Formats: sequence, C-alpha cells, structure tokens
Amino acid sequence: MRLYLLGFMGSGKSFSGKKLAEKFDMSFIDLDDYIEAKEGSTIREIFEEKGENYFREIEKTCLHEMGEKEMTIISTGGGTPCFFDNIKWMNENGVTVFLETSVEILSDRLFDEMQKRPLLNGLSKEELKHFIQQKLEERDPFYHQTQILYKQNERNQDVAEELRKYFFKMI
Repeated sequence: MRLYLLGFMGSGKSFSGKKLAEKFDMSFIDLDDYIEAKEGSTIREIFEEKGENYFREIEKTCLHEMGEKEMTIISTGGGTPCFFDNIKWMNENGVTVFLETSVEILSDRLFDEMQKRPLLNGLSKEELKHFIQQKLEERDPFYHQTQILYKQNERNQDVAEELRKYFFKMI
C-alpha cells in the first residue's frame, strides 16, 4: 500500500505522515526531503538556481520513483498534484488523502516559519492570509481529486490518530 498525503504547506502532511507511519509500521518519505537528498540542494536553492520548471520536472521524476515503494506513506509538496497529471498518477498508484486546512489554521502555523519558506518570506500576516487563500483557490481543483478528503477543523486535531481509525475500519 502507498498512501499519498496532499495539502497546502503547513497542513501537517509530514508531521502527521510520520506519526501515521509509526502507527501502521510503514515507511515514511517526505518528497521534498527526497528531492533535496537526490539533488544535493535545498528546495529553495533549486528554485533560485534552476527555476520552478526544473524543480517540477525533478519532482515528477521523484514522485514516480515512489511507485516502487511498498507499505509507504509519502508526504508530497503543496504543489505536487498540480503539475504533469501528478494527481492522476498518485490516484492510480496508491491512496490519496487531502488534508484540507482552513486559511486561519494555515496562517497561524506558517507565520512563525516564513523565513524558511521562500514563497512566504517578508509577508505580513494579512498578506500571508491573502496568499494562502489565492493559492488554495488555484490548487483546490487538484486537491479535490483525491480519494479521501480529511478536514482539519481544529488547530490541535490528532490527524494521524483519526486517519489510523479511518483506515483500520477499512481493513
């Protein structure tokens, strides 16, 4: 089984994915970390030095390498499903889960780590909220093609535990 976690940055894909992988005794891969290790550069450096088109090509290649993994939970980048029919490929090669998170929760989570995220660096709190809302509107058609929609309504929801219960019922 391959489980792909999708959602906007700050939705908790990596945090919840690691916890869920432990609960199911599965492997966990953060696609961005995988790309960085393979390229020997940070995502930020790849964007700055080689551009977004290069990054999206590498992202697609690395995503397709995940198709060889079994019993793995993969946390994708926020934009991964929006390029090259990646969402279709993930749906055909595993189970996709969209961690739908409100603009309020996302902006609270992301505000303190904006320096680490090149797309957010230097934004005010209001600009951050506007940026998130705009990107979510652009990406929603892709995110909503996932097989499972998980809504985060509270800031401290135990996503991993709730997803574990959901999948346990299916087995």
